[in-house]
Amino acid sequence: QVQLVESGGGSVQAGGSLRLSCAVSGVRYSEYCWAWFRQAPGKEREWVSSIYTGGSTTYKDSVRGRFTISKDNAKETQYLQMNSLKPEDTAMYYCATSGPWLDCPSIASRYKYWGQGTQVTVSS
Repeated sequence: QVQLVESGGGSVQAGGSLRLSCAVSGVRYSEYCWAWFRQAPGKEREWVSSIYTGGSTTYKDSVRGRFTISKDNAKETQYLQMNSLKPEDTAMYYCATSGPWLDCPSIASRYKYWGQGTQVTVSS
């Protein structure tokens, strides 16, 4: 059974930082590409960042330079370090994966496994 469990969300003021974690079980972790998405109230879920099996990373333009995705294969956990947070970063954040050796596209419907989400609230 595949499980993705996010943690690390919270409430911060603009300019602050948070580090999200996503602990994974039930898969051969190193064979998967991992992504972070977010969804604000009344908006569609949007892709934020991905990290591929070899460690390469991609970012949404609005977070590039502020957010850093990383992973620890031994701990089967990926992270999203979020710095210089802005009120527009407020959303529920989800980790997700599509499947072994598959891509990590920016389209949410392409993903098979999702965590339950962790809330990030940034106040001005």
